[in-house]
Amino acid sequence: MARTGAEMFSGGGPKIHKGTSAEEILSNSKSINKKGTIRRLGKYLFRYKFLMILALTMSFASNVFSLLGPRLSGLAIDNIEGGVGKVAFDKVFYYCGLMAAFYIISSILSYVLSVLMVNISQKIIHKMREDVFGSLMRLPISYFDTHQTGEILSKMSYDIDTVNTSLSTDLVQLCTSLITVVGSFVMMASISTNLLFIFVITIPMSIFITKFIVKKTRPLFRERSASLGRMNGFVEEMIAGQKTLKAYNQENNTIIKFKKKNEDAVMGYYNADYFGSMTGPFVNFINNLSLALITVFGAILYMQSAISLGNISSFVLYSRKFSGPINEAANIMGDFQSALAAAERVFRVIDEPKEAADIFEAKTLTDVLGEVDVKNVDFGYVKGRPILKNLSFHAEPGKLVAIVGTTGAGKTTIINLLMRFYDIDSGNITVDGNNILDVTRDSLRKSYAMVLQDTWLFRGTVFDNIAYGKEHATMEEVVEAAKASKIHNYIIGLPQGYDTILSEEGTNISKGQKQLITIARAMLLDSNMLILDEATSNVDIRTESKIQDAMRRLMKEKTCFVIAHRLSTIQNADEILVVKAGNIVEQGTHTALMGKMGTYYNMYVSQWN
Repeated sequence: MARTGAEMFSGGGPKIHKGTSAEEILSNSKSINKKGTIRRLGKYLFRYKFLMILALTMSFASNVFSLLGPRLSGLAIDNIEGGVGKVAFDKVFYYCGLMAAFYIISSILSYVLSVLMVNISQKIIHKMREDVFGSLMRLPISYFDTHQTGEILSKMSYDIDTVNTSLSTDLVQLCTSLITVVGSFVMMASISTNLLFIFVITIPMSIFITKFIVKKTRPLFRERSASLGRMNGFVEEMIAGQKTLKAYNQENNTIIKFKKKNEDAVMGYYNADYFGSMTGPFVNFINNLSLALITVFGAILYMQSAISLGNISSFVLYSRKFSGPINEAANIMGDFQSALAAAERVFRVIDEPKEAADIFEAKTLTDVLGEVDVKNVDFGYVKGRPILKNLSFHAEPGKLVAIVGTTGAGKTTIINLLMRFYDIDSGNITVDGNNILDVTRDSLRKSYAMVLQDTWLFRGTVFDNIAYGKEHATMEEVVEAAKASKIHNYIIGLPQGYDTILSEEGTNISKGQKQLITIARAMLLDSNMLILDEATSNVDIRTESKIQDAMRRLMKEKTCFVIAHRLSTIQNADEILVVKAGNIVEQGTHTALMGKMGTYYNMYVSQWN
């Protein structure tokens, strides 16, 4: 199975529980903070307050012109009511022409408003994506160790796109509906207060039904987003692990698992949309009921000469304008609830606790010699479940320290602590006598060059991938590093040499070649300390031997930490630490440890049997 993005960097740490993440646990235990989410979206809108003021002005103007239409229609009808011989055609044509002009102006303003809102929403979404990505870059490794990559990508794509759709369409519709409802109410009040009393019955009914259904559907939309995130996380893992999946003939089993995830996502959508769509028909029924009552009571008032036929026509048109937005608002409330759920998931990423800030007046490591001292260190990924216990060792400047042990012994955890991907629970780790808690993380991590077993390449040229860690690296420096890692001859054989574009994750080159490129990347850095986490595991033995010689020359006067599974590769180490169950059970040179005929001896011999 493919490892998560966090494991690519940390190489260890707590892993995701099957089908569960911290996000899901949180989403199941906490309802949407509706007011807080709306307030935060409002802050994004306020960044473009002048454009929003322009949009509101255009929306108001568009609706005013549209609201004048029914009144003009009524006036035109009143000038026809007297009969053919009494029709004032000049007034009829005047009112009809004016009505057409107002509707055309209203349509033009509505179109410009839609374009403007799309522009505003894109600006907001652009800023939101920057905030989310910036937050991800500042989160600790522990976040990526406990969240699926697919779920994170779902928030970056689906959730933000959902918010975008709501801002560009639903927000305009809600503003338009509010203006139309208020304007229609005022116009109806000016025509007949008697007919207006009909809405005293129908409006409370509409509000009650809308609030009831929205309350029921709110958690359904939250679950809809969560189920999609789970499915995306599963798909991302399965695609990344295709070779392993096929090698173990797990295609059918995986299809069955995906079917369950897919069914959950579909049911999440169905439940949310099913109950959300109930609002429209209920409200529409009430609106039709109010229209029928207006027609009946309007006819009674007309027979009593209490209202003209034109005013009845205008009142009916205004009642449709009044009830229409209420119906539309009810229909888009489901989408709005989905957008709020999506926005809250996005804001949770932004609000995730960032990597702890450096202490006040933290030192900056400079001119690092590479003396590392670990004293009485205790650490566990989960509180109360220690992995390292009272760990101590000393690495002298320029020495090669190998860390060996069985799987799960705590080897990679030691590297995580040296780099401050995680902070120790107790004890001390110093570099050149400086406690790493008292120095800046940036300067500490820049002091190390790092090559992991899981290689990471990005879409770009070979040159860019090798020069990734060194700003303004020259071609000569890159070529020198490539030669030292024995990858230069392969690179110049590529179609565009060092300008050849590598695909995402370097899928158009072999694993061994990817490994050599990452080694070249580390060789290019001016760091005095080097970490190699089984860095030559993907190359053949002959190439590995050549790389070891080249790296040995390159690592001269550098403190090196090497995690090795093939013990034959670290026989020349200055110090070998044998880790077992979070403790160093043996340490010394290869010769000394073999002489003890203890744990290391048994591990070494077992590799040759």
